[in-house]
Amino acid sequence: MTCEAAVRKSVGRPIPDRILKTLTLMEIRYYGFDGKVHRGQILIHRDLAPDIRKVFQVAFQEKFPFTSVIPVSHPRFEWDDHRSMAANNTSAFNYRNVTGKKRLSRHAFGLAIDINPRLNPYIRGREVLPPDARYQPGRAGTLTPDSPVVQTFLQLGWTWGGHWKTLKDYQHFQKDLAGQP
Repeated sequence: MTCEAAVRKSVGRPIPDRILKTLTLMEIRYYGFDGKVHRGQILIHRDLAPDIRKVFQVAFQEKFPFTSVIPVSHPRFEWDDHRSMAANNTSAFNYRNVTGKKRLSRHAFGLAIDINPRLNPYIRGREVLPPDARYQPGRAGTLTPDSPVVQTFLQLGWTWGGHWKTLKDYQHFQKDLAGQP
């Protein structure tokens, strides 16, 4: 799939060209939970591509498993973040708002990635997304503070939602870039 094809479908509102022009579609290799090597795609801000390449190299070396790595624009998900999370899909760009807010998410600019959401859920009080997810450190594909994947993101200047104070978003990593919201 090309970058243009990855964002072709409508999300209910037009995606500004200034955002579309910053995106790149990366081909990556990863280990699945079946122990086999798979290919996936990450749609991300082009300036973050070297970081994502490094993180996936570390994940591959560590045989850190992923269920799938497919853009949420794919027909399997049709831009539905909840459907992607329920499938434990790892993805980055998604033109959507922050959960529970009226402002655009870092994902809407290609500046964030979510990894294995069913294993690394968003938890705010009693709200858990996806709803039947459980965070169980030590389980394959789960991110912890000492995980090589987490450590690589942190060394590259990313923020991990697992370190946030008012909520925990164990799946979420984001990075700020100069000139970006």
